[in-house]
Amino acid sequence: MSDKRSCDECGATIYGRRDKRFCSDQCRTTNHNKTYAHSNTYMRKINTILKRNRKILAELNPNGKAKVMRDDLLLNGFNFYYFTNTYTTKTGKSYVFCYDQGYLDLGDGWYALVVKESYVR
Repeated sequence: MSDKRSCDECGATIYGRRDKRFCSDQCRTTNHNKTYAHSNTYMRKINTILKRNRKILAELNPNGKAKVMRDDLLLNGFNFYYFTNTYTTKTGKSYVFCYDQGYLDLGDGWYALVVKESYVR
């Protein structure tokens, strides 16, 4: 029986433990990145959209409270389909948040911009 084993990534001879699958950390990392590239790309895309939304809200709301038109958000590239969480008040108002920056639909195309308070989870 031959003890020669080859790396799952590059095919080089492996030395060391019997259950070792890769010849180096680089090959192990490369294999992991290839295996999970699709899901990482998807998450990276979503995170990019969320960060852009947060940045837009923060830029349009420098003082912690502001009122803007829907068109202003859209012109800046805001995507209403992506957010991190919502918060419904006792009175039934639903705030939508991108991390710590949020908005409330006031109707007639107007939105109130807010910054998440510590009591909002």
